[in-house]
Amino acid sequence: MFYYLLKYVLLGPLLRLVFRPRIEGLENVPDSGPAIVAGNHLSFSDHFLMPAMLKRRITFLAKAEYFTGPGLRGRLTAFFFRSAGQIPVDRSGKEAGQAAIREGLRVLGRDELLGIYPEGTRSHDGRLYKGKVGVAVMALRAGVPVVPCAMIGTFEAQPPGKVIPNVHPVTIRFGRPLDFSRYAGMEHEKAILRAVTDEIMYAILVLSEQEYVDEYAAVVKERQAVENGARERRFPRAPLS
Repeated sequence: MFYYLLKYVLLGPLLRLVFRPRIEGLENVPDSGPAIVAGNHLSFSDHFLMPAMLKRRITFLAKAEYFTGPGLRGRLTAFFFRSAGQIPVDRSGKEAGQAAIREGLRVLGRDELLGIYPEGTRSHDGRLYKGKVGVAVMALRAGVPVVPCAMIGTFEAQPPGKVIPNVHPVTIRFGRPLDFSRYAGMEHEKAILRAVTDEIMYAILVLSEQEYVDEYAAVVKERQAVENGARERRFPRAPLS
């Protein structure tokens, strides 16, 4: 109930009024039956804008940190995501990835829409990064189509670290569903999973027109954090007098 209250009464109308998002290719999202909507991830606001524009309910696999934050803000965030039916995912380790796949398959088994960001984390610089193969595993095991989706303008509207979004034009673009039935029963083949994932990411790339980086976003973020830390140690900032 809270999901539909947010969508049609509390949050949806506000998002439409402020951002006036342009929707393209909505007819590519199936009206019924299970499907995966796989999109790029540029902003925290992606979690709200896409569901608000879709006719059907969609359940996202959301990072566990949204459910465990400290203080009042953390509790409110956790309440929001739980009430909206989103699923917490622990992103640390291989077993955590398997748990996420099990939860995603459970959603698809109920003939629902599953939302997933194959990059695994938000882009910190607006570029599109290499996708993780979990989306391919779920698509092949469940035998469902994958609808590529591009969020355009949300990075400018709410870049990482910004709490209050800017008013900026946003486009949500859905591509034609991708059918991977030709790979049925091959979800244990690493080469097949990589090929399926890369096909999904290419479809997102065509829709979003982003610059593509053939590395995982989390790896690039970690490397840059180490480099920045080393730079700070070599060239410490002078204390303010």
